[in-house]
Amino acid sequence: MAEDHASPSFTDEDYTFLRHVRFGEMPPAVRPEERTALTETDPRRDQPDPGDAQDRWDLRHGA
Repeated sequence: MAEDHASPSFTDEDYTFLRHVRFGEMPPAVRPEERTALTETDPRRDQPDPGDAQDRWDLRHGA
C-alpha cells in the first residue's frame, strides 16, 4: 500500500551549483588592514540622561 516516492538525490557539486545560482558570488573578504575600529559617538538611547532622576525614568517607561 505504501508507495515509495524517491526524491532526487543531489551531490555536493549539485548543491554548490544551486547555491551559486540562487545567491551568486560572495563579496571579497575584507582584509584585516582594511578594517576599522568601532567608535561610539552618540550617547546610548536605552539609558536615562545623567541629569534625569531614576524615578522619573521609571515613571516615563512604566518600570
